[in-house]
Amino acid sequence: MTEDTIFHKILRQEIPCEEVYSDELCLAFRDIEPQAPCHILIIPRKTIPSLNEVIKEDSNLLGHLLFIGAKIANEEGLKSWRTIINTGEESGQTVFQLHVHVIGGRKLKWPPG
Repeated sequence: MTEDTIFHKILRQEIPCEEVYSDELCLAFRDIEPQAPCHILIIPRKTIPSLNEVIKEDSNLLGHLLFIGAKIANEEGLKSWRTIINTGEESGQTVFQLHVHVIGGRKLKWPPG
């Protein structure tokens, strides 16, 4: 698998982003096409195309991504928010590097699709 998605380019600092959080496991930044007042993407530094490719050893990383999502949502002052992981084209996944959307700042509709 080539590591040449837009997210890999952001991780390699070839493309700038508006970073909100970074550690040894992940990077979080504001979406350039936000779907709500607050729309942040959290990407693991490890290459994982989607949830279809996770392995048992990724369990802690997946938990970390959700923990960081909650931390960021609280820091952004959100009282309610949605975390989304699209898996596959039919779900709306357009970049094939696992990523978590943190979306909030307005009333969100259900069902989302």
